[in-house]
Amino acid sequence: MEKKLRKSQNKMIAGVCAGIGEYMGIDPTMVRVLYALLSVFSVGFPGLVLYIILCLIMPAPETNE
Repeated sequence: MEKKLRKSQNKMIAGVCAGIGEYMGIDPTMVRVLYALLSVFSVGFPGLVLYIILCLIMPAPETNE
């Protein structure tokens, strides 16, 4: 089965960080922490823009119905 980058149902805001964590096989909390650090040390704006872009372009999570 081919792995695809998707938003996660394990979401805090939009599921972007958790989706990246699941895709890379690492804990979503670590991705969230790294993202927060990146945003703080880049004065927030680039991190916010990146998150909004990813939120818009990443497909929704697959539902297992």
